[in-house]
Amino acid sequence: MVILSRLACSALISLLAICPARAEETEFTIGPDYADAPETKVQPGVPQGKVVEFTMESKDSEIYKGIAKKQPGVVPYQRKVAVYIPAQYKPGTEAAFIVAQDGLGYRGVLPVVLDNLIATKRVPVMVAIMINSGGGDSKGSQRGLEYDTVSDTYTQFIEKEVLPKVAKDYQLKFTRDPKNRATMGGSSGGVAAFTMAWFHPELYGKVLTYSGTYVDQQFPQDPKTPHGAWEYHENLIGKTPAKPIRVWLEVSENDNGHDRDEASLHNWVMANQRMAAELKKKGYAYRYVFAKGAGHTDGRVTKQTLAGALEWLWKDDQKK
Repeated sequence: MVILSRLACSALISLLAICPARAEETEFTIGPDYADAPETKVQPGVPQGKVVEFTMESKDSEIYKGIAKKQPGVVPYQRKVAVYIPAQYKPGTEAAFIVAQDGLGYRGVLPVVLDNLIATKRVPVMVAIMINSGGGDSKGSQRGLEYDTVSDTYTQFIEKEVLPKVAKDYQLKFTRDPKNRATMGGSSGGVAAFTMAWFHPELYGKVLTYSGTYVDQQFPQDPKTPHGAWEYHENLIGKTPAKPIRVWLEVSENDNGHDRDEASLHNWVMANQRMAAELKKKGYAYRYVFAKGAGHTDGRVTKQTLAGALEWLWKDDQKK
């Protein structure tokens, strides 16, 4: 694993894998000191996209009706959604896009980063759908059901209920090319992003995860994947032909369960390290970042790395 410091790659620290001296490397250690990448700041003369927000109601969903607490009813919920539309988008044209789970948490950083990357042609003209879960956390919650289930149900929700609504309401047209469709998130939102691409690589070709919950959080339990998302590095990746997806993943030194043993199936550091190892063995295009002195979904890490991660995900698909 390469130790990458600001002194070694000063102006390009946010790019990580783009540093010319390290272009062949796939794994990096950063920290324990962090600095916001310049792309996280509004830059003079850079066109700024707009962000629109709306709320989705559980009563309007055919896929996620709400967690049943007492029969015969379910607990209703709401989810907030924010959509970033770049200034350069031309109505009627197909747009690249990224779906961000726990999306309102990226509301303050992702649009600015995309403004700057699009303006300098380091990523395509790209819409961002920043979507929250239905609420709660971990096993037995609406968020846990959506994000930690190892199946394609959440992908179907995005494809059938979210994207059509966004496209209709804001006069957008989304590409069907998986090379220009990405998904991202942190924690369980990160594993949801990976799951979307895993089950449907023909729809999503790029994945970005921070502190991904590649551990046993699935509920209800599925006998096909008894260890939940732990199964990805334990069985699924190694036993399945490599899929055409690019994966950028990060874990922090002080991440959740960092001091727990393997038997717990709840050590985020171990899980992400093993994800990287399995992706490497299968020949995936991947980047793995270990953040020293950082915690779970640490905002300092996000602000330092997000621009570089997005640029790397698209670097081989951008016309020079």
